Amino acid sequence: MTLRSTILSFFPAAVMLMGLISFLWICNSPGIFSVASLIFSLYAFPLLIHKIHNHFYPIQEGISYLQSKEYSPWWGSHQIQSIYITFDCLESGLRLIPGAFSLWLRLWGAKVGQNVYWTPKLEIADRSLIEIGDNVVFGQSCGILSHAIKPKKQNLMLYVKKVKIGSNVFIGAGSYLAPGVIIENETFVPADSRLYPNKVIS
Repeated sequence: MTLRSTILSFFPAAVMLMGLISFLWICNSPGIFSVASLIFSLYAFPLLIHKIHNHFYPIQEGISYLQSKEYSPWWGSHQIQSIYITFDCLESGLRLIPGAFSLWLRLWGAKVGQNVYWTPKLEIADRSLIEIGDNVVFGQSCGILSHAIKPKKQNLMLYVKKVKIGSNVFIGAGSYLAPGVIIENETFVPADSRLYPNKVIS
């Protein structure tokens, strides 16, 4: 693990610390600035850091190895987003506001169409690595994972590839989409489906 990787592994803790300080500020002196500080800490700050990180270290699709001397842009990106994976309530509230969660994902670099229905327990591991068309419905407890890791020759092999979902697609509850999965337009994905890497569903 490189020095950059080690530093970014502390990023989620830094965000939690900022959030805690902002919360205590609200308790001690409630007002517009203390509330804005909490919102900035939990939402704007990670997004800003991710955009800066992605500018200098864009994620490359394909195979790489985590235990090497080269810095993994995916690792840094994942650490920045992990606060939302751990505390999914931070994003669940956005899904209750029509269009808010789609806009949130677009700010992270995702391509999201119109009229996408997101259920509260949806899991997205890599926000910048998804493309979704119009009129897509996600069932309860679905997952979109644009990366896969497996041990190989005393190392950890990382495979990264965008997940692409067409328009007018229904994804049944409990389904998981692996990296490189393509779901074409007008497709129904049954509940509890496990779509393995690079599978095309039509």
